[in-house]
Amino acid sequence: MKLNKLPKTTTRKKKRVGRGYGSGKGGHTVGRGAKGLKARSKLPLTFEGTKIKKSLLQRLPLRRGKGRFKPLKPGSLIVNVRLLNLLPKKSIVNISTLAKQGIVDGEEAKKFGIKILGEGELKVPLSVELPCSKGAAQKIEKAGGKVVKTKGKKIPDRRKGSQRTLKRAEGTEEKKSKRRTKDTKRSVPSGGSVPSVIRKTSTTKKRTRKKS
Repeated sequence: MKLNKLPKTTTRKKKRVGRGYGSGKGGHTVGRGAKGLKARSKLPLTFEGTKIKKSLLQRLPLRRGKGRFKPLKPGSLIVNVRLLNLLPKKSIVNISTLAKQGIVDGEEAKKFGIKILGEGELKVPLSVELPCSKGAAQKIEKAGGKVVKTKGKKIPDRRKGSQRTLKRAEGTEEKKSKRRTKDTKRSVPSGGSVPSVIRKTSTTKKRTRKKS
């Protein structure tokens, strides 16, 4: 046993952060620098080391501010019942008639649509071809008019595709079904017995499986 070949038994103690200068990591800032988010005890997952202008919160597609809960799409134009007194008796109320009288802008009405509400009184009998509230419909009928329900324009669904693409898909499905019926007719004869060629292929497959 020699002194120069003895195993090392010395171990260094773990540095105790913030326990004075004698601990190896003591002092004012304890090796973390002055202030900042990394000088705190815990870092949040959203920390990127930058200000809020470049952060994840700013990059998210969310509306901020006073009107953040309002709908993105603008609503339809509102026309109250009292304005319909400007129209002549027994006239049809639609977008074109309201645009001619100057009650509504024609382009905006075609873009956003019109809804009639029941503010005021109506003294003229009219046939209305626009969507109305319950109160407006009651006042129109009370004045001797009527509300005609019209079917709205069908907007093509972008997720399902346009009408052309749907027709193409239907056509391809019909072709595939016809091909399947032809294949079944070719494979199985009228008598119902399976041809010898199909039997041979089935037996060869079974043999190969047994060998493997």
